[in-house]
Amino acid sequence: MTATADGLRLDKWLFHARLFKSRGLAAERIEGGGIRLNGQPCRKAGRAVKPGDRLVVSAHGEVVSLRILALGDRRGPASEARALYEDLACD
Repeated sequence: MTATADGLRLDKWLFHARLFKSRGLAAERIEGGGIRLNGQPCRKAGRAVKPGDRLVVSAHGEVVSLRILALGDRRGPASEARALYEDLACD
């Protein structure tokens, strides 16, 4: 499944953005309760995200707040992945 009008699966987006090394690890973290989407807890890896959504990701001993800028079609190099989101801690 690629990006559609409805968005992209949350686990795929986290993998494309290089926040997790695999979709499986991203899905585990989502189901474990470490993700908030637009201020609400999210435990479904298949939940669609779209540009403008806000994520709070708790993983690897850190809490990161992000705004999704783009969905991406693949897991590319780090420079391409970094263009998918804005780190809100830098505001």
